[in-house]
Amino acid sequence: MIQMTIWAGLLFLPAGTFDWWRAWLLIGIMFLGFLASAASLFPGHKDLLAERVKSPLQKGQPLADKIVLTLLLISFYGLIAFIPMDVFRFHLMAGPGILASSLGLVLFLSGWRIAFLALRENAFASPVVKLQEERVQKVIDTGVYGVVRHPLYAGGILFIVGIPLWLGSYAGVALSVVPIGALVLRVIIEERFLRRQLKGYEAYMKRVCYRLIPFLW
Repeated sequence: MIQMTIWAGLLFLPAGTFDWWRAWLLIGIMFLGFLASAASLFPGHKDLLAERVKSPLQKGQPLADKIVLTLLLISFYGLIAFIPMDVFRFHLMAGPGILASSLGLVLFLSGWRIAFLALRENAFASPVVKLQEERVQKVIDTGVYGVVRHPLYAGGILFIVGIPLWLGSYAGVALSVVPIGALVLRVIIEERFLRRQLKGYEAYMKRVCYRLIPFLW
């Protein structure tokens, strides 16, 4: 509920109006998605859900990840606040047509689905880079983790691009390169950490060759 309130504030306050059906639909889908995802994950993933509501800055987290995660959060939420300002005030670029904006909703939903599959498969999907020794962390290489090494981030990229496209801001789509760049940098930091700290991760990197995009990277 707190997340939905934050999203509503970031979208409607800069817009200066509540008369924005695309934003209402987005928030409604997210709210229902949160409920459905939590209900599906809770029975067997209580520890995961508890882990994901912890602070984004934690003990055992590398300094590099603290810096990059802070940049990611600032740039992502900054993007969300920028979108309504562009749509209702700046008009920096012509808005997308119905087909392009509908594609944005498809990307958003696809990203959410991929992220959900990643969380369902990986009970160790902490929001921070760290070794979860108390939970006996192990390498996960099944499901979507058998396709790319970071499916949660892959879904996140679709999510980040889809939101401004659906809400009608090509300038927002262009600006999304900042949080996406932070995600890519975080992938590199996380893999360096896990190669050193998590047994079997280097062998996993050899089995699954691609980080985010099959056949590309």
